[in-house]
Amino acid sequence: MLESLASIGATHVEPAFIVGYTEPFDESAFTPAQAQQWKRWLADSGIICHAFSSHIDLGRDDAVEVFRGRMDFARALGAEVINTNAAARRLKKIFTANIEVLARHAESIGLKIGLENPGDGSDNLLNTASDGPALLAEIGHPMVGLNYDAGNTISHRPGVSPVADALAAMPLCLHTHIKDVRRDASGYFFTPLGQGSIDCARILQAVAETALNLSIEVPLRLHRLPSAQPSRSPYRVPLADIEAVLKPALAFVQQHLNPLTTAH
Repeated sequence: MLESLASIGATHVEPAFIVGYTEPFDESAFTPAQAQQWKRWLADSGIICHAFSSHIDLGRDDAVEVFRGRMDFARALGAEVINTNAAARRLKKIFTANIEVLARHAESIGLKIGLENPGDGSDNLLNTASDGPALLAEIGHPMVGLNYDAGNTISHRPGVSPVADALAAMPLCLHTHIKDVRRDASGYFFTPLGQGSIDCARILQAVAETALNLSIEVPLRLHRLPSAQPSRSPYRVPLADIEAVLKPALAFVQQHLNPLTTAH
């Protein structure tokens, strides 16, 4: 995977470990030995890890133990931000206690926590950009911000404009995801950048005016049902097909960013 990314001109990668969205794994994936292996792979390919995704509900009873281990793993890879979900609204009390502990740990290891808006239609502490100011004010820690994804908004809250919400969220972001989505009667399908209905060009033009880094996300193996629940194909996408989508995606991002800005 890393060799493939390097071959199409990518310089950075955001590894993702998300139950139900990626290959099956357990906490043994985040041992120090595994971190050393990843560091070797990254060094050999010349790829840098700036951001890392490992979404869980931070309102879980075991969230501090689980997420702290993943934070340490991400930092060992060189990541400066780890992205995750906030929590189901009904778990706010536990989330508040957990994020206080995790924010202190983030400060101690120099890793920011990016809370990402979900795409599954559930009731979350961060459904749209309008939830961000109060949530972050309550957390009150500089190591915690948003990782906004307009490609989630279209399925999570279909009545909200993804581009308008992305622009509203941007001042609160410490990282962002760029992905495009096409919606039809069968559900939500992830498309090459610029071929869906998210207006990724407008979002990128706004990112260009900030110091934000971003990650391109094109989940070719996934789509969302009309209910917004994810559905993952049992078949792997051929590497050549992935490269055929990612290479123009890199060009699309560069085209719409300030020429002096490098996409991560």
